[in-house]
Amino acid sequence: MRRVGGVILRRGNVGKTGGEEEEGAVRVKVKDSWKSFVLNTPRSQHHDGSARRLSEAYSTPPIDVLENRKPKTGILMLNMGGPEKLEDVHDFLLRLFMDTDLMKLPVQDKLGPFIAKRRTPKIQEQYSRIGGGSPIKHWTSMQGEGMVRLLDEISLNAIYRYYSNRADKPKMRWSVIDRWPTHPLLVECFAEHIRNELLKFPEDKRDDVVILFSAHSLPMAVVNRGDPYPQEVGATVQRVMEKLDHCNPYRLVWQSKVGPLPWLGPQTDVVIKGLCERGKRNLLLVPIAFTSDHIETLHELDIEYSQVLGEECGAENIRRAESLNGNPLFMKALAELVQAHLLSKEPCSRQLTLRCPLCTNPTCGETKTFFSTQKL
Repeated sequence: MRRVGGVILRRGNVGKTGGEEEEGAVRVKVKDSWKSFVLNTPRSQHHDGSARRLSEAYSTPPIDVLENRKPKTGILMLNMGGPEKLEDVHDFLLRLFMDTDLMKLPVQDKLGPFIAKRRTPKIQEQYSRIGGGSPIKHWTSMQGEGMVRLLDEISLNAIYRYYSNRADKPKMRWSVIDRWPTHPLLVECFAEHIRNELLKFPEDKRDDVVILFSAHSLPMAVVNRGDPYPQEVGATVQRVMEKLDHCNPYRLVWQSKVGPLPWLGPQTDVVIKGLCERGKRNLLLVPIAFTSDHIETLHELDIEYSQVLGEECGAENIRRAESLNGNPLFMKALAELVQAHLLSKEPCSRQLTLRCPLCTNPTCGETKTFFSTQKL
């Protein structure tokens, strides 16, 4: 996954849910279980009276208890997501290709469904080879639970939601942790996984291994508008190699290009071919801009590149460093990020307030304005 977001914090009094999960619900950790909360969007407001049923489902503690409580902090973890089952693939692709914030297509209302239907069999086959679905939810849930346990230990009392009065609507203040490419524990996680994987190469080949940091690419049209993503990924790579004392030669490469238009390169598969042609046949792939395993690591890197392409190119050894997944250090990194963010009293980073110089997406501008004007 591309690290496009992080942890969104919801501050203030937020309603506690019960009953069946509504369409469009967000699942959030509440003490020892996951609960659902329907965001107050136009869709949920008008979806068959869901807002009314939601308010009826709230259970409210005694008023005297509520009045003595301080507002709690809810943490909403965002990820690109993926289909949990093979039968979910089409709907996932349909939402993907219909999302104008992700991509712009000509006659998108017609072309989007066509592409989704056409690609579904191929993508289903890929998911069938990695267990029948995306593991993103599994890993994100594990990471969130570990983060919350650590936050509870430092008495931040994370995740408790309530109404201050039965007649009140939720009063929420939002802030966002929008970037953290050089956090020391994030860097240490990557370095640890690289060290572990290097030890699995033959000792006489180990010093010659080329480390390929592979990140999800972007269309050049996005890069040329001034998106800071490439430089932030590069910052992570630089810190990781410093942590490793520049033990091996390395390159930052880019994967998952889609369609005929120019994308940021060099592409991971092209680099693998080029290095093998030049005698560099021991390669270590590092998924540097993903927070857990998913189809781009388990299928694209592990199968398409390490197995199929590696055999075609005559590679001696192509290995992949473990993703962040359930590493306790990464959970600690998330907890530290949340703690520092709360103490900062800032709704977002200064960098988030700046639109890309050539930005053409009005939603992007509205989002930045929303977060930057929150009063915490």
